[in-house]
This record gives sequence, C-alpha cells and structure tokens, in this order.
Amino acid sequence: MDKNQSHARRSFLKKLVLTSGAVAAGNYLSASESEVRKIIGLGRNQTFAANDNVNVALIGAGGMGTNDLNTAIMVPGVKMVAACDLYTGRLEAARKKWGNDIFTTKSYKEILNRKDIDAVIIATPDHWHKQISIDAMNAGKHVYCEKPMVHSVDEGPEVIAAQKRTGKVFLVGSQGVSSLGNEKAKELLKAGAIGELNYAEGFWARRDPVSVWQYPIPDDASEQTVDWEAYISNTTKRPFDKLRFFRWRNYDDYGTGMAGDLYVHLFSSLHFITDSVGPDRIFSTGGLRFWNDGRECPDVQLGAFDYPKTAVHPAFNLSLRCNFVDGTSGTTYLKLVGSEGSMDVTWDDVTLKKNNLSDSGDPFLQKQKSANASEPRKKILPPGVITYKAEDGYKGGPYDHMVNFFTAIRSGSNKNVTEDAVFGYRAAAPALLCNDSLRQKKPMHWDPVNMKKV
Repeated sequence: MDKNQSHARRSFLKKLVLTSGAVAAGNYLSASESEVRKIIGLGRNQTFAANDNVNVALIGAGGMGTNDLNTAIMVPGVKMVAACDLYTGRLEAARKKWGNDIFTTKSYKEILNRKDIDAVIIATPDHWHKQISIDAMNAGKHVYCEKPMVHSVDEGPEVIAAQKRTGKVFLVGSQGVSSLGNEKAKELLKAGAIGELNYAEGFWARRDPVSVWQYPIPDDASEQTVDWEAYISNTTKRPFDKLRFFRWRNYDDYGTGMAGDLYVHLFSSLHFITDSVGPDRIFSTGGLRFWNDGRECPDVQLGAFDYPKTAVHPAFNLSLRCNFVDGTSGTTYLKLVGSEGSMDVTWDDVTLKKNNLSDSGDPFLQKQKSANASEPRKKILPPGVITYKAEDGYKGGPYDHMVNFFTAIRSGSNKNVTEDAVFGYRAAAPALLCNDSLRQKKPMHWDPVNMKKV
C-alpha cells in the first residue's frame, strides 16, 4: 500500500471511530455474540435550475421505455412530445398515458426529422441500439440509450465516434451508476474502508415470468399490428413470429441474454466504484436448465474475470452469477472484498463490514487493546457493521440518472455525464464477451484500455 492509500485508510478509520456518524470503538471491543450495526442515512440535495424546457421523444414504448419516460418527465422542465414503436397497441397506450396531442409513429426516422425534439430515449430491443443512437446524434438529438449500448462488441467504436463527432450528450441507461449507493461505495473504497481490493462478486436471481422475459403477448399481435419487416430489417430474415417480437430478450438476433441485460449493470457499478476500465480475461459457462420454452439464451450463467493492476486499483478477480430458476435468494447485489473488510452494494444502500478493527493501527483502538492486555482470555469479536441507507423519499438511481442526462443537456457538455459512450462500451464489452466465451467454450481476451479484442 502506498503512502497516499495508507493515509486515506488511517483517516477513514479515525473518522469511523471518533465521529458521531459511526459506531463507537468501545462497542466493537465489548461485543460478544451479535453484530454491532449502525444505520446511517444517505441523502441528496438536488438543486438544479430548469431554465430551459427539454422536449423528449420515446423510441421503443415497451415496459422499459415506459418506465424511462415516466422517470424523465419527473425532472422539472422535461416534456414528452412524441413516441415511436413498431406495435400499434403501444402507440395507442402512449397517447392514453401521455396525451392525445403527442406525435406517434412506427418510423423512428420521423421522430429524428422533427425540429421540436431535443432528445430521445432509446428503449428498443438491443439490435437497434447502435443504429438509432448514431442516426439520432447525426440528426442533432441528445441520446439516452438503454443498456447494453450495443448488440455486439464490434459495434462500440461507431457509437463512440458518433458521440465525439457530433458533441451531443449521450448517456447509457445503467441507472445504478448515478445512485446514492454507488456513490457512497466509491467514496468508501477510495477512503480505504475495506483496505486493498482483492475480489468482487455479483449476483442475480429471478423466477417470476415477467422478470425472466416471459412477457405477455397481446391478443391482437399480428402482421397487421406489428411492423415485422422493419423489426428484422437489420438482422436474419424470418416469417412473422410474435414470440420473437414480444419476448425478444430470449433470442440472439435481438437480445444479449443474461449478460447483456443483467451483468452489464454489475459491470457498470463496479467500474464506477473502482474507476476501472475493465477486465482483460473473460470466461463464462452456463446453459438452459429450466425455461424450455424455445428460448436461445441460457437461464443459468456464470462468469469469471481477471482485472489487471492499474494506476488506480490493484489486480483483482470478479465472479458473476445469474439464474432464472431461484426466486428465493433475493434479487441482486454487488460485493467488494478487501484486505480489511467488505461492502455489499445496492443502488439504495451500502453495508460495510470490517474484519478486525482492533488491529487497524488506529491509536485509540491500540490504547484500548493495551488496557485489556491483562485479561486472561480474549473474546471472539463479530465484524463491525455499518449500513449506509438512502433516506426516506429518495427518488432512486433511475431518477438521478435522468437528472444527470438533462443537466448535461442544459449545460451543453458531456463533461459530467456519468456513463458516456466510452464508459458504456467498457461495461457492455465484457458482458457481450461472456456470451462469446459461453458459445465458443473458451476464455476471451480483451484490451480494456484500447477497447479491442485480443
């Protein structure tokens, strides 16, 4: 550990012990059989001026797009003016939700041609992310694109080039990146709260039909209500298939599987917290174990990743796992394990666990240890536990992410965008390479600095 890291760690431990916002050292030293726990509230003072109205259009008005749009219009000064979708029923629903005066169309290019639209939210199936993003920026629109940013690793450089060339604001929708939980974890890691990072792991478990992509199919689904030819115009040509349209995540031509839908969130949060640019070796395995419904993607997937040493973090390993069989083990978490403790991170809270504060080197704790030196037998100490939890009324990571997007638009700069095209690509690439590894049954090698397959 270098001098700066050591100083940061000592400063953190001093604050942990001596300030009122943390657990008192005496509690750690006297605890016997139950964890010492302190809950600390996380808050945010969001003060931003809605000087300018921002007109936004939604491209892809399904479940995720609807959620994104509803979150966007919570931001003061944001107005919904248009919606695009290839299914007639969603356009009808959009007018009911957001007003009969909004413009609706099945052609995204009609959206881009309108002069009254400042920004677009792209929530289409993954195979359209790249092209619509590039076309939108070329048309002068700012872009909020759902994760993963691209459908294949090869598509990333084109989106990055378009953002740089046009100068438009581009934000990838891994909403946890802007959350209080991620921000606190980043602060704690930098302060040395868990010592030197050694290992990280992420986990998703799902079982209910919608969460595992068994999306409901409308009774009127047909070639009369769905523009199927537009949907498949950039991929394999097939006869109309309502399953492939409404349950698109299950099929490789349109979705990116567990890794693209779920792992990418974990990569995004991990990279934000650690300032990492990504792993250099990727291996994944898994299979279709339970949902034998014709889907092409696995419902159980595991991933292992090597992160090389950089100027901002040591070498460490990452393990990811996801299953669509178990609904009893919670939903998701990201754990960071260091030489002195660990952090469990969600978008709304961080639970910090210290392995052994009595050996931390803090003068106060050393004094307490010396005072107890005459005791005939030492006690077993539980880990010290502090949970940093979002305060009641917190609007959540998705809202914070939208605030970040629209604040950048109003400032006219990508400078403070939390997840621009480069960040988004560095999160998407290892997720997508998981799928390549699984199919090819071998490790994938990636240059995370230059963003190239090796």
